[in-house]
Amino acid sequence: MMLLRLLRTYLRPYRMWLLGVVGLQFAATIAALFLPSLNADIIDSGVARGDTSYIMRVGVVMLAVALVQVAATVAAVYFGARTAMGFGRDVRAAVFHRVGSFSSREVTHFGAPSLITRTTNDVQQVQMLVLLSCTMMVTAPIMMVGGVVMALREDVGLSWLLVVSVPALVVSLGVVISRMVPSYRAMQTRIDAVNKTLREQITGIRVVRAFVREPFEARRFDTANRALTDVALRVGRWMAVMFPVVILILNVSSVAVLWFGGQRVDAGLMQVGSLTAFLAYLIQILIAVMMATFMLVLVPRATVSADRIVEVLDTESSVVPPSVPVTELGERATLRFSGVEFSYPGASEPVLRGISFAAEPGQTTAIIGSTGAGKSTLLGLVPRLFDVTGGEVSVDGVDVRRLDPDLLWSKIGLVPQQGYLFSGTVASNLRYGRPDATEQEMWAALEIAQARAFVEEMPDGLEATIVQGGTNVSGGQRQRLAIARALISNPEIYLFDDSFSALDLATDGRLRHALKPVTREAAVVVVAQRISTILDADQILVLEDGNVVGLGRHEELLAACSTYQEIVESQLSAEELA
Repeated sequence: MMLLRLLRTYLRPYRMWLLGVVGLQFAATIAALFLPSLNADIIDSGVARGDTSYIMRVGVVMLAVALVQVAATVAAVYFGARTAMGFGRDVRAAVFHRVGSFSSREVTHFGAPSLITRTTNDVQQVQMLVLLSCTMMVTAPIMMVGGVVMALREDVGLSWLLVVSVPALVVSLGVVISRMVPSYRAMQTRIDAVNKTLREQITGIRVVRAFVREPFEARRFDTANRALTDVALRVGRWMAVMFPVVILILNVSSVAVLWFGGQRVDAGLMQVGSLTAFLAYLIQILIAVMMATFMLVLVPRATVSADRIVEVLDTESSVVPPSVPVTELGERATLRFSGVEFSYPGASEPVLRGISFAAEPGQTTAIIGSTGAGKSTLLGLVPRLFDVTGGEVSVDGVDVRRLDPDLLWSKIGLVPQQGYLFSGTVASNLRYGRPDATEQEMWAALEIAQARAFVEEMPDGLEATIVQGGTNVSGGQRQRLAIARALISNPEIYLFDDSFSALDLATDGRLRHALKPVTREAAVVVVAQRISTILDADQILVLEDGNVVGLGRHEELLAACSTYQEIVESQLSAEELA
């Protein structure tokens, strides 16, 4: 069972605290069980005889026992809460680090909304189970067993009420819980659906407004929200039934004890104090049964959550770090593709086939092709966002799969197709490239990336606020900041994945001109859609349906590659029509 495995693994460091919780809860429960017996003694031996001094002596003992109970309970809850919070922290950290090791393939498989739910809500469900186990599950069995023993010690003649009341409560709660469990199982997937819908709508709010799709998206969210609400209401209705049932059985049991116990007192078979104690013990037993049953409600939901958490923790990244990594390379690295093939899992055809070319230091290699030709996939193989399924990608003659990941990434400056910025400031985003970059170096990188002017116009300059995703700046500004971030690290291999698409032609030209002196000794690979961006490239790789159909300079491809000719003619026609 995944829940037990998860608890065993991540509660191991807290064994001493758990033992302390059990000991403290045991002491508190024994003290609670001792109090009704002392109360009965006061009634029978003190109140009935008018012995005030006896009442005072036993009262002091009761007060001491009550203080022990309170102190032990407070300490147990404190250590239980510390254990549960530590457990939750450790599991969240484990899931976070596991997700951080995933390649694009695993992230796509789970989906970002589901990974967020598993890291937050699912961990919270198991954490809540740990917390309530430390406070309720430990107490319940001790209270039940101890309560039965103490009740029989007071009067065996009323023991048949226990045989009736306890099973009645168990059966009633069992029926309610059996109806709640399926709903709890469905709730987590409904939460995933709500998170997914909401995340899509927030991320794509501009598209939604541009196409006036607010009513449609509102209905879509309403559908997901109602599905979750219906499940939650179903659970809530059964929960609402459960407590009146418990109160009814408690009250009926109390009336039965007083009725039949009163007859025994009247017959001289039982004392009034013993009747009071028996009633208290019966209520304690029924409350313990209720607590144990309530815990059974949480277990199914925590089990589902644990399964989802362990599924993430057990998923190995398809990009595996080398067991004996290469930790040194030459000063200026050559990037080489040798017979590279790549297929997505379950795909009938490879995305890339037989790709072979080299990007030398000081050389610019451009990759162009129609949409879906595999350009971005090809570039993603270099930093190992996913690994080749055939052939080899090498840096300085060493397969990237054998390189130390930190060394590989230190050699690469990647500017992705979507220039993602993190929440923070302009400076904090630039320092992702190099944490110790000075202000002078950051301004220099912004100058080259044609971003200095708009950053200077911001109220706080380098300390200007950037919201998550960089949505408070335009697409072109976002791309230029992403380029500046790559420049800061001064890599040996630059990978520009269609990074100039949001720039106007004038800015594109100025930026490429400014890049030349900086990238003179580096290998530069540019994925582009515009012919104007790659006219001066040292070599142009033309992709079509995952195959290389042309490799050479612009003039050579114009003369020999029909695919390249079509791309050029289509863009020239578009410019002439404009």
